[in-house]
Amino acid sequence: MQMMRVFLKQKYLYLMVLPGLILVFIFKYLPMYGVIIAFKDYNVFAGVFESKWVGLRWFRLFLDNPMALRVFKNTLLLGLYNLVFAFPLPIILALLLNELKIEWIKRTIQSITYLPYFISVIIIVGMLKELASLNGLFNQVLSLFNIEAMNFFGRPEFFRTLFIGSGIWQNLGWGTILYLAALTNIDPALYEAAHMDGAGRFRKIVHITLPGMAGTIVILLILAIGNMLEADFQRVLLMYNPVIYSTADIVGTYVYREGLESARFSYATAVGLMVSVISFVLLLAVNQISRRYSENSLW
Repeated sequence: MQMMRVFLKQKYLYLMVLPGLILVFIFKYLPMYGVIIAFKDYNVFAGVFESKWVGLRWFRLFLDNPMALRVFKNTLLLGLYNLVFAFPLPIILALLLNELKIEWIKRTIQSITYLPYFISVIIIVGMLKELASLNGLFNQVLSLFNIEAMNFFGRPEFFRTLFIGSGIWQNLGWGTILYLAALTNIDPALYEAAHMDGAGRFRKIVHITLPGMAGTIVILLILAIGNMLEADFQRVLLMYNPVIYSTADIVGTYVYREGLESARFSYATAVGLMVSVISFVLLLAVNQISRRYSENSLW
């Protein structure tokens, strides 16, 4: 009865959530039955349920494949670099903007950094390729230092830098807004009390601002670690080419080539399922650690 009263009291909120839940159920949960082809020798004409069971054959085949180490390494490195370089920047920018007292400058910086988030990743990559072309801005700057022009998208050592840099460019503003929203929950009286006690800006940031953002930081960090093996597939697919496979080929692009281009549906599903399970276990572990050593967790 208590649950029913709560439901009736908040029925309009539940109605607002309902369309999103329906979409998630249709596009995320209903297709999950298809993962059973990872344990079958899937035949398009026989169908999912009539195809022959092969157990863990495709999983063993992938683990025995020399490509497995490369794609896992590339995926993990992109996730780690994103965690180290991209994750802290919105926090730093939010702290700087919070200390900025001139409102029009603050709003201008927010608008400039947030604008790329509304641009399609296809356009972002297209702009990046123009900037990194032989006659692009990057090479024009290098020419000022008498450095010979180079093909950035044709050299494996530059891929990770370009990938992380373009991700920061596009997502920095969005992440900053999340942290600025978290700062609005901090009681201004805390800053006034700290000021009366003689605390400077740095001590206020350390003892008031950062603890006030801690909940948001921890939650986003848990999600970021859980998604470390789920690199931005679309961005990689648009940026990579066979010349730079040694650093650019990740699990997602490998699954795409094997599943759609080579029609090895069972094999590709097995690889994707393996990565999803690892990501899920990683998410559970990080969330459990967060629950044990802090007051914040996903559940």
